[in-house]
Amino acid sequence: MSDPQAKTTIDAQTEIELEAAAFRSLVAHLRGRTDVQNIDLMNLSGFCRNCLARWYAEAAAERGIELSKDASRERVYGMTYAEWKANHQK
Repeated sequence: MSDPQAKTTIDAQTEIELEAAAFRSLVAHLRGRTDVQNIDLMNLSGFCRNCLARWYAEAAAERGIELSKDASRERVYGMTYAEWKANHQK
């Protein structure tokens, strides 16, 4: 049951914080589901871990932050891409 006193509007900063928390949860979930291959994600959802890494790097670039492809992948995978492939790619 919802609280009638609960806040129903979300200010811009709170929205950013909620989106960031959701992104962190998604990344943590994908890190835990190493059994799910990127090709499976692409086929079913139209995006994969590499897409998230690219979007992360693009968001950084929009803010004047240079982030390499490898660095952005490491933020999403929680390890280097080479490590992930060696440990989890089928």
